[in-house]
Amino acid sequence: MIIFRYLTREILTTMAAVAGVLLLVIMGNRFISYFTDVAQGDFPARLLGTLMLYQLPNFMQLLLPLAFFLAILLAYGQLYLNSEITVLAACGVSPRKLLHVALWPAAVVALLVGVCSLWLTPAGLVHNESMLDDQKQNADFSTLTPGRFQELGDRTAYTESLGDDASRMQDLFIAEQEEQANGPPRQVITRARSGYQATDPETGSRYLVLKNGYRYSVVPGSAASDRLQFETYAIRLAGAATTPQYDDVELLSTPSLLASDDPEARGALQWRASLPLMVLILTLIALPLSRANPRHGRFAKLLPSIFLYICYMSLLLAAQSAIAREQLSATLGVWPIHIAFLAFGLWLNRGRRPRRRRVL
Repeated sequence: MIIFRYLTREILTTMAAVAGVLLLVIMGNRFISYFTDVAQGDFPARLLGTLMLYQLPNFMQLLLPLAFFLAILLAYGQLYLNSEITVLAACGVSPRKLLHVALWPAAVVALLVGVCSLWLTPAGLVHNESMLDDQKQNADFSTLTPGRFQELGDRTAYTESLGDDASRMQDLFIAEQEEQANGPPRQVITRARSGYQATDPETGSRYLVLKNGYRYSVVPGSAASDRLQFETYAIRLAGAATTPQYDDVELLSTPSLLASDDPEARGALQWRASLPLMVLILTLIALPLSRANPRHGRFAKLLPSIFLYICYMSLLLAAQSAIAREQLSATLGVWPIHIAFLAFGLWLNRGRRPRRRRVL
């Protein structure tokens, strides 16, 4: 029991360190991408933390299999270099027992990856897409940066300055198109001294209320134009909130994929199921690969092992793409890849049995 806790702690501690570094790199890259969108006015900065939070399951489902694979290689490799595995073998702890010890944390990690891939990731992606779509449809003018022209939905807007509470805008300029039943769309330009956003409590519709300005409209190619002077003018931004429907397979829930006969949905479902299965198969492969020679060091097999992981992941992605394009049967799917790597892992573990020496 003490040995079990010690080996498990070594694996999980190393996995946490590796996953933390990888997560920091990937989240930093995504944060920069989102921050660029914030700077361009695509959505307000207050949504940045929520978007990153709901992206976390998507990151974890990809990082944890690799982090656990590397954790076994590094943790057990260090134990080999310190001759601790040799001492354990002398005390009767066989390689098979070491495999059994590693499979327990592997099962926990596989369960966590399964929860992320089958449930949390699609739910998080749908939440983020819903927020971004709502932001585009609502054309939230609170994202305006003073002194810059910005695109908000199908409008181009400019404001000279914002109030102290960022709710009122001064010296507004808005350019947009209005579709007509007959003829080409009209180009509309609106200028106002000030403006603010308001919501109708009865209908839930959102309006931009403008004060003291002019509204010009013209059809390109025509000499005629309209000019409207107003004291108060309201532009309807969006109606009451509706629940969007998404057809992208990455955003569909797992029960929806199960009920679908679409090849793309089948491929996405097999991909989600493959991630937790990968953890168990990689554990089987990592144990014999972690056996380190003190002359070579603990990192001698690290690069080939990472290359093996990349091959495994690439083959799964290629199979998913082939299923979506109907170039590969959904019944066959990704399972031959898992079987091949499982057989490879079993072969590696079989080769670790100690050989009997002949006595002359």
